[in-house]
Amino acid sequence: MQGIEEKRLIRFDWAAKHILRDKSNFDILEGFLAALLEKDITIINLLESESNREDETDKFNRVDLLTVDDKGEYIIIEIQNEREVHYLERLLYGTSKLIVENLKVGESYKKIKKVISVSILYFTLGEKVDDYVYYGNTEFRGIHTKNPLILRRKEKKTIKTIETKETKDIYPEYYLIEVEKFKDVIQSDLDEWIYFLKNEKIRDDFKSKNIKKVKEKLDILKMSKDEKRRYERYLTNLAIEIDIIEGAREEGMEEGIEKGIEKGIEKGIEKGIEKGIEKGIEKGRKETARNMIKFGMRIEDIAKITDLTINEVEKVKEEE
Repeated sequence: MQGIEEKRLIRFDWAAKHILRDKSNFDILEGFLAALLEKDITIINLLESESNREDETDKFNRVDLLTVDDKGEYIIIEIQNEREVHYLERLLYGTSKLIVENLKVGESYKKIKKVISVSILYFTLGEKVDDYVYYGNTEFRGIHTKNPLILRRKEKKTIKTIETKETKDIYPEYYLIEVEKFKDVIQSDLDEWIYFLKNEKIRDDFKSKNIKKVKEKLDILKMSKDEKRRYERYLTNLAIEIDIIEGAREEGMEEGIEKGIEKGIEKGIEKGIEKGIEKGIEKGRKETARNMIKFGMRIEDIAKITDLTINEVEKVKEEE
């Protein structure tokens, strides 16, 4: 039986940038990761989120949260609100770069740290998506037997002690959570967290580890006036940015980029972007209002920002 839904809480992406970096709030991240990885996680450190970019010419590797657990493993938590070209390739680049940067020159390869990449996606990555959580790893299997390769290593201290590992225990692991594909049906602890990621709400009947602390620490009403103003501005900019990107796509921005690359003409890119932005601004007001309603903004504020009347905003809300 479903419990009564609570008031809307602070979005996870905003919390990741401004709240969850505080050590006193690590318990929220630990609860989420425990539900995802199905094991207890203790975060001992939080590294800078965007430090994996050496300079302006380096490829982007925007990481929202980079944690180190009590086993010394790195866990990347990244939130993406909009589709990015070659997203999976960038994930590979990010985990590879993290491994290389944290192995000192001359150190043995056995010092390489395990990396787990967690992507919280607010868009559909695949063409035919029949699930909302995907897992990937690197595993070596026999061509004929299909059995996994089990590594057998002798411990230096005593020949009697033998360590066995599967190859997937060494290589990076990837989790892709497609939030919008979740149907709000709770079947596990992880589903409770994904429900929060999608709806910014915690139901009274939720019981997974530390999830009740989300209600305490991510309560919008506990924000100062300045924090709330910044948060609402973030939601506004996010909604408008998504609408502009969608408008650009409708006008063939991607096709313009492809042709521009093929022909070496930057005009194609500029034209596709300009037309897309123009259409996104001209026809995207109602869609922007729809996103703002989803983010829990007041109708009066939405009307001021989008230049729609209050009645028009209310009609958009009724269509939801």
